[in-house]
Parts: sequence; structure tokens; C-alpha cells
Amino acid sequence: MGIYIEKIIKTFLSPWVLFGLLSQGVFFFRFVVQLAQSEKQKKVVVPLAFWYLSILGTLMTLIYSFHIKDVVFILSSFLSFAIYFRNIFIHNKEKNNTYLNEAPE
Repeated sequence: MGIYIEKIIKTFLSPWVLFGLLSQGVFFFRFVVQLAQSEKQKKVVVPLAFWYLSILGTLMTLIYSFHIKDVVFILSSFLSFAIYFRNIFIHNKEKNNTYLNEAPE
């Protein structure tokens, strides 16, 4: 039993495993940001920071996926990038339209 526990601890202390766990932590933190903004505004909102954290988490997961040679995570990461960048584009477009509509004539 002791050898098994030592092996688990050694696995968790691997720099690559720690990096993979950190990437999942970034994904979790995006929901903390979203929850905080929703609570602040008293309605469900998805702040721009959510999408930037999504991109960072995906990039980190992609790096980890290449290291472990996991084609499923590699492919899903590329699809996720497309969605996240599109949402940022839509957010910025809406922000620009709002700014133009509020500008004095």
C-alpha cells in the first residue's frame, strides 16, 4: 500500500500533471468570475473575462494534450478556440454598436 501511495504522490508532483491541473483550475476560475459578475449585476451575465480565461485554459489544455498525445483533447481544443474567439468578436461588435448608438449627434 505504501508503494502505491508513493507512486500516486510522485505522479501528482510531476510538472506536466501540475500544469494540466492548473489548466483545469483556469477553467474553473472562469466560472468564479462569471458568478461574481452575475451576483454583482443581479442577473446572469457572461463577462468578457470569461472568454479570455476560456482561451487561456484551452491553450494550456492544448499544450498538455500535445504532451500526452491525446487527439480527442487536441481536436476539441481547436473547436473551442473557434467558439471563444467568435464570442469575443460578437461581444466587441455589440459593444461598438452600443457605443455608436449612444454617441451624441
